[in-house]
Amino acid sequence: MPDDDDVDLGISLEAVAAIVDHARALQGKEEAGTDPTGEDENSEAALLEETPDDMTEDSLRAFIAELNEDEQASLIALAWTGRGDYGPEEWDEARALAAERNEGRDPADYLLAMDNLGDLLAEGVAAFGLSIEDVER
Repeated sequence: MPDDDDVDLGISLEAVAAIVDHARALQGKEEAGTDPTGEDENSEAALLEETPDDMTEDSLRAFIAELNEDEQASLIALAWTGRGDYGPEEWDEARALAAERNEGRDPADYLLAMDNLGDLLAEGVAAFGLSIEDVER
């Protein structure tokens, strides 16, 4: 396992933390939105539930789109690491494959299709002995 000093994730922990928070908020909305007994979708409570703090899928897509290609590849590689596809010692390989996979495709589509994206990213960061919980928000 690399020393913490040697780890270059290629993306700031602040950016990863923002994406984790956003992805978890979306996931929570999806889980809350599966209530089949919701009588009135247009009720005030339902409308307020739709967009808490601007945590929409579109805003998350926009955030990911604003990252540079290296940061996007790092994000994909972090998700893979969190999922257990790669270990921290294979980081360079994971980033290279993520960059290759990312060419000509929308990284937001790929990332948002992953179940529990926020948790995967948090686990990926944790694999390097780092914690997004320590990041100031």
